[in-house]
Amino acid sequence: MATTTHLTNPHVTIGAVDLGDQCTAATLRIGYDQLESTAFGDTGRKYTKGLADIEVTLTLFLSYGTSEVEPTLESVVGDGDTTIVIKTTNATESASNPHYTISNAMLASFTPINGTVGELATVDVTFTGGTWARDVTAP
Repeated sequence: MATTTHLTNPHVTIGAVDLGDQCTAATLRIGYDQLESTAFGDTGRKYTKGLADIEVTLTLFLSYGTSEVEPTLESVVGDGDTTIVIKTTNATESASNPHYTISNAMLASFTPINGTVGELATVDVTFTGGTWARDVTAP
């Protein structure tokens, strides 16, 4: 079954760009396709793990300077080889601060302009696919 992790003070890096100071929400969902493996003679349905199904959803303030949100997202939209690193805090990896690396994720689209009078401009983006690794050991 899929597991959802909601972070309250995440450290987020897309590619080599640290966007933690521009991120207001992060959700990492990790799951697998459920493949039926029931055979004749079984008394109940059986399933086995299939391909990974990963989704990273971020809410980011829209900023347009060098190494900021808009140019970072623009450079990866449509690519299926984006690396995202998410930690619960910016501290060293540990059992209480796991470090998740998602490799080969895809950002299919994003909204580079999203503004409302009197509000800070934000964008919600969803990366899908790829592979994941969890690290709890300090470098």
